[in-house]
Amino acid sequence: MEIDLKERVSYTLQINDRTYAVEDVEPRLLLADVLRDFLGLTGTHLGCEHGACGACTVLADGRPIRSCLTLGVGAKGLALQTVEGLAPNDGPLSRLQDAFWEEHGLQCGFCTSGMLMTATFFLREHPKPSRKEIREALSGNLCRCTGYQNIVNAIERSAQDLGENYS
Repeated sequence: MEIDLKERVSYTLQINDRTYAVEDVEPRLLLADVLRDFLGLTGTHLGCEHGACGACTVLADGRPIRSCLTLGVGAKGLALQTVEGLAPNDGPLSRLQDAFWEEHGLQCGFCTSGMLMTATFFLREHPKPSRKEIREALSGNLCRCTGYQNIVNAIERSAQDLGENYS
């Protein structure tokens, strides 16, 4: 089978309840690159580019995926949510984002978007988590600055504040 490396594709993506046109790009582009370089959604970070660090985590149909391992064209038809979708540009931060701020759950901020997206999914599935469950949920996300204690505190605080009304 012969592959035309000069092939270009165009498609649309549903991201944060908005439709984005991705036009005339190579089909080999990863979702993380499409988000950052073509759509200007730079909250998604690239760390290891092997799916091990979790910095590139976004939600696809409500479930976490590694955007560094997903082709952009492969996300066509999925409802995507990035960290930019947690709070509107002109509105307040989400309760989870506030909890990260209040509990000092970030330092350099590089891992924060992936942590927030992972925690968003986790809290929807586990509205009353134990600290052990929170730690297990974060086990696929790496942070080199915080030691995780304040991140766990932030997620726990958010869960307590929101109770079973997490959305």
